[in-house]
Amino acid sequence: MAVSGRSRFFALKKWAYNLSGFNKYGLHHNDVYDEDIPDVKEALRRLPQHIKDERNFRIIRAMQLSLMKTVLPKEEWVKYEEDNKYLDPYIEEVAKERQEREEWNRVN
Repeated sequence: MAVSGRSRFFALKKWAYNLSGFNKYGLHHNDVYDEDIPDVKEALRRLPQHIKDERNFRIIRAMQLSLMKTVLPKEEWVKYEEDNKYLDPYIEEVAKERQEREEWNRVN
């Protein structure tokens, strides 16, 4: 039985995701983005309040777990398939707007 390249790539991404460790604290991939990057900062500003609240809860809980030198029970870890990339559409929108502004400023 041959394993396709796509399923190997998926398996590798899943392995790297689990190896990173943030999921053991209940964090999503987008929760660990650097907030000092201007596009990320603006995307976070545009998030609906309830999503900001959920994100802040996950971050505070992760900090508490880290201080206690523990992780969540395995059944509460964020699984690769369940990770919500809630911030990516906002970052893409902000980046596109920035590129348009830069192009506009170059032309004028």
